[in-house]
Amino acid sequence: MMAGLLFTRAGVSVRVLEKHADFFRDFRGDTVHPSTMEILDQLGMLGRFLDRPHERLDKAEIRVAGQDYTVGDLSHLRTPAPFIAMMPQWDFLDFLRDEAAAFPGFALEMAAEVTDFIEEGGRVAGVRLADGRQLRARKLVVMADGRSSLVRGRHLLPVTQIGAPMDVLWFHLPKADDHGESLRGAVETGRMAVLIDRRTYWQAAFIIPKGTAEDVKARGIGWLRGEMQALFPELDLSGALGSADDLHLLSVALDRLDTWHRPGLLAIGDAAHAMSPIGGIGINLAIQDAVAAANILAGPLTRGQDPDPLLHKVEDRRLFPTRVIQAGQKLAQDSVIGAVLSGQPITRAPMILRVLDRFPLLRRIPGRIVGLGVRRERVRSPQRRSAKTRSPIPESSLRA
Repeated sequence: MMAGLLFTRAGVSVRVLEKHADFFRDFRGDTVHPSTMEILDQLGMLGRFLDRPHERLDKAEIRVAGQDYTVGDLSHLRTPAPFIAMMPQWDFLDFLRDEAAAFPGFALEMAAEVTDFIEEGGRVAGVRLADGRQLRARKLVVMADGRSSLVRGRHLLPVTQIGAPMDVLWFHLPKADDHGESLRGAVETGRMAVLIDRRTYWQAAFIIPKGTAEDVKARGIGWLRGEMQALFPELDLSGALGSADDLHLLSVALDRLDTWHRPGLLAIGDAAHAMSPIGGIGINLAIQDAVAAANILAGPLTRGQDPDPLLHKVEDRRLFPTRVIQAGQKLAQDSVIGAVLSGQPITRAPMILRVLDRFPLLRRIPGRIVGLGVRRERVRSPQRRSAKTRSPIPESSLRA
């Protein structure tokens, strides 16, 4: 959606295809980081974004072996929004949709599932849809369809697996009031979970060893309720979790394409590099990919140039930050999450967490890495179209 907004703002005709009839997917990433809000500020959209309901998080805390530690601080970042905005992803997508719709040349189709590619002369020339239609692209197909991307399913581009030791079970937990921290994390011997504040309920993420979802469900919902109660004894979970049907599995992946492009096609975001949920970085890294793609390609496309010789520049630009962040995620997976899931006794926090908690100045380092990332992008794509008067797309046009 961000790529579509940036390209159409530059004067390129864009059609965004969304598989579902609406954006409402409950268990998705919700952390809009300062690096993303910098982009919105450069586009003159930050104020309208922050007008939407959200929670603000400017520090990172975690509970280890019953003790709370503050391990990150974003409040000192020199950026227009030095905090993480906790906003449901469907609200963020609605916002981007409304902003993009204000530019001529932007089209969005809901319930338009792409099932295959049209290839002609060794070049991707368009896509086939589940309803039998064929849509041809005059210049370029951008795949931003996540870790189950069609480029992976059709083996159009090879993938290198980095690996992840865990999966995540998502579910709802009752919330006694609408106040408190936006994010809570807790670690004990053999168990680890995160809570995301949804105002009226908690969205919970329970970490499990890779491939063990069915084994966990077989232990019964009472066992899982007990694990969460042990991690968060202050919560009243007596009426939580009715059955295993309330659990939703996120199969965690950490990988990246060996090449992100081929003639007529470019992959960005999780389609190019599946990220671990650690740090909530995935959505923000994907936004940076979209900005880089528009910076490099939008101008030439408006001049009618062939984009194929330029596609490698997007990968060249974004590969380094992707590698750095994935290396950090793998380190956290192996040294922290892997140790927890192995059942290794945890009686105190690792030294690095104790140091960060003790010395507030040092907390700015992880705060900067999480908040701003590596090699963050600045909008340099042209603006050749003026926005029309903004009026939200009628809800009826987006739902089946």
